[in-house]
Amino acid sequence: MSEPKLVVEGLKKYFPIRRGITEALTFKPPRYVKAVDGISFEVFEGDVFCLVGESGCGKTTTGRLIVRLIEATDGRMRYKVSEELKNQIPEDLLQDGKYVDLLGKLPKNVDKALRKDTQIIFQDPYGSLNPRMTLKDILNEPLQVHNIGASESERLEIIHRALSEVKLTPPEEFVDRYPHMLSGGQRQRVAIARAIILNPSLVVADEPVSMLDVSIRAEILQLMLDLKAARNLSYVFITHDLAVANYICNRIAVMYLGKIVEMGITDKVIGNPQHPYTQALVAAVPEPDPKNRLRIKEVPIKGEIPSAANIPSGCRLHPRCPYAMDICSKEEPPMVEVEKDHYVSCWLHTKK
Repeated sequence: MSEPKLVVEGLKKYFPIRRGITEALTFKPPRYVKAVDGISFEVFEGDVFCLVGESGCGKTTTGRLIVRLIEATDGRMRYKVSEELKNQIPEDLLQDGKYVDLLGKLPKNVDKALRKDTQIIFQDPYGSLNPRMTLKDILNEPLQVHNIGASESERLEIIHRALSEVKLTPPEEFVDRYPHMLSGGQRQRVAIARAIILNPSLVVADEPVSMLDVSIRAEILQLMLDLKAARNLSYVFITHDLAVANYICNRIAVMYLGKIVEMGITDKVIGNPQHPYTQALVAAVPEPDPKNRLRIKEVPIKGEIPSAANIPSGCRLHPRCPYAMDICSKEEPPMVEVEKDHYVSCWLHTKK
C-alpha cells in the first residue's frame, strides 16, 4: 500500500449553540453541537476513501474540514505535499520532509498553494454554480485566482480541455451557456470540471450523485474513476448509499453521531459488518427478489438518531442498540482491529 496522502488525527468540530437570556444571566456553561468529535483515519495515495452514515452523522462537516471551508475546533491533519509544492513550503513547516499540518499556522502563499491542491465537489449541482455566470466564467475564476494561464486564450484552452475531460463535448458549444441551460447531470459534470481544472491531488466529493437521476449516476461515478486513474487523484467520497460506496470505494469509514464506529476495506466492512450500526445500514439496502420484487430485511436498530447537542453517554448507539450491555451506557468503546484492515468500536468485540 502507498503512503498516506492525508492523515487525520483527533479531528473535532464543535458548533456553539446560541444561549438565551436566562442561560446567560445564570452563567450556565456554553453548549455545543458536536458535529465531529475526535475522528482519526488515513487516505492513501490513489485511494477512494468513503465516509458513510445517516444524515447528521458529521460526514459532510468532515469533508468541509478537510478542504478547510470551516475551521476545526481541535485535531491534526497532516497532508503529503507533492514535489512541486515542496519547493513553495519552508523546511520548518515540513514534517518528515513531506507532510504539512493543514490546521497549523501557515503563511498566505503556502495556504493558497495547499487550497489549490485540495478541491471539493458539492452535493447540489443546482446550488453550487452561480446562475449569473457562464460556464466559461465559472471555470475561468479559479484560474485567475491562482494565476494560471499567461493569456485569455491559454486559459480558454485549459477550460476546453477540462470540459472535454468531463465529456461535455464539443466544449465550444458549452462555454457560453448558463447553468439553467444544462441538465442536472451536465451541471455536476461542470462542478467536477471546476474541481479538477486546478490539477489537485485530493478531491472531496460530497454526495456527488445523490441528487441525480438513477440513469446517469453510474456514468458520473465511472467518470470520476476515469479521472482518478488519468490524474492520479485521491478521493474522500461522502455518501449515505452503501451501494454507491461498494461500487466506487476502496476503504470505508462508518460514522455515527460524529464518531467513526467501523472502518476498513470495503469488501470486509460491507460483506462482514461487525458493528450493530453498520449491520443496520447493510440490512436497510433492498435486495432484488424475483418473487417479492424488492425484499427488505428487518433493520436491527430502531428509533431516530439523537441530537448532536445532547449525545448519550458511553457508546453513542446504546439507546438504539439491541445488544446494549451495562458497560455500553457508561464507557465509550475503543477502536480495535477485529481482522486485518478491519476496525470496529464496539464492546461486543472488546475485552474489558
